[in-house]
Amino acid sequence: MAALNRAAVAAAPAPILLVEDKDSLREMLRHALERQGHTVVEARDQPEAVRLLHDHKLGLVLSDLRLPEGDGFGVLRASKEFDPDLPVIVMTAYGSIEDAVCAMKEGAMDFLAKPVDPDHLTLLVARGLERRRLVTENLLMREELAMRRGGPRIIGSDAGLAKVFTALQRAARTDTTVLIEGESGTGKELFARSLHASSNRADGPFVAINCAAIPETLLELELFGYEKGAFTGALGRKLGKFEIAHRGTLFLDEIGDLPLTLQAKILRALEERCFERLGGTATVQVDVRLVAATNVGLKAAVAARRFREDLYFRLSVFPITVPPLRERTGDIETLAEAFVGRFCLDLKKKRLVFSPEAMERLKAYRWPGNVRELQNCIERSVILADGDTILSRHLNLSFAETPLPEAPAGPWEQIDLSGTLPEAGRRVLNEVERRKIEQALRETDNNKGRACELLGIPYKVLMSKIKEHRIS
Repeated sequence: MAALNRAAVAAAPAPILLVEDKDSLREMLRHALERQGHTVVEARDQPEAVRLLHDHKLGLVLSDLRLPEGDGFGVLRASKEFDPDLPVIVMTAYGSIEDAVCAMKEGAMDFLAKPVDPDHLTLLVARGLERRRLVTENLLMREELAMRRGGPRIIGSDAGLAKVFTALQRAARTDTTVLIEGESGTGKELFARSLHASSNRADGPFVAINCAAIPETLLELELFGYEKGAFTGALGRKLGKFEIAHRGTLFLDEIGDLPLTLQAKILRALEERCFERLGGTATVQVDVRLVAATNVGLKAAVAARRFREDLYFRLSVFPITVPPLRERTGDIETLAEAFVGRFCLDLKKKRLVFSPEAMERLKAYRWPGNVRELQNCIERSVILADGDTILSRHLNLSFAETPLPEAPAGPWEQIDLSGTLPEAGRRVLNEVERRKIEQALRETDNNKGRACELLGIPYKVLMSKIKEHRIS
């Protein structure tokens, strides 16, 4: 997946966002900054400032705390949510220094008391931009170091991808647990490997295991190992993935499929950094950084009691969401060209080019399988192309032109609202009760006692409702 390179970051100086509602003061501050060679974009209130945050790659934010719509605290929070490393300087009236102190506690770099001293303004801005430069250079050096160590090259220039990369680099400075969320095919393992290569554990092992690909009966053995004689056929000691990843990174892919029986043991290994091998009595101490990935909503799994809440909170200390390819359409051409180069080299073919029509079709397609699907498509196209050009027919995307089925009617269109309000209300309530009870019985394999726990009702009430709704 694109790499953010030094030349791209060191292009034209990033502008300063100036947020001030008083026209005369805003004009004075803009002139003072422009005399120092800075480019300035201006906003009068919080909504306008938030829009400019998304429209420009900024170097620094200078905002008044008192605004006609919203306030400087809102600008500060929006800035930090968009880019945690973006320096923010707040301005406040002389008698409101306490507000400025509160803003600094929320992440502001510094504050300016009004009336603003232009020399003081210039000093703080220069300090903020220098801090920004150092953070950016540190990220770039970490990326270059990871590349030298054999870390993966992440391809793309999309703003959402750059945000993910920045979050990865920030997480790499620590040993905190990271949860990478994203659809299948978005490259979650690639990002996990990039995180490992940029961390202080880069010289240690990176051990990956797919929790959905291994039967439940074998998964515990793979993760924690076993002692000789632990079961029939255990002819010797086997080290588990936790032990093999000592002083490195353990990557648990598709952790949402981790069986409940293993979740408690994973939680203990994370919190206490120790475990026992199957059939063993000795405690094994490990120093492992855990990175987990999932393509399902773990919050929903927690609500459905398929995933332990305590383990979810332990895993999601630092969540990172990888955007799907359909939200990174600007990267499709870059990725396609990179894949063509790789596969032409692998297949010892002359470098191929895309016809304009083929590239347009690639860009127009939704890519439900994300980057993995694009990679497979390009590999197939390189094999099929018999000239020096990849044509539309080589892409095999004819199914992309099949019209999508009509969207089903929304739930409200399917509700019978005839009759009086009480009558309609009773019908809706009865339907909700019936569906909820049937769902609980399915999830518990018809165990009515367990269903009562899920529904939060007494056993007698459940039996009465089953009879009332004629649930078999």
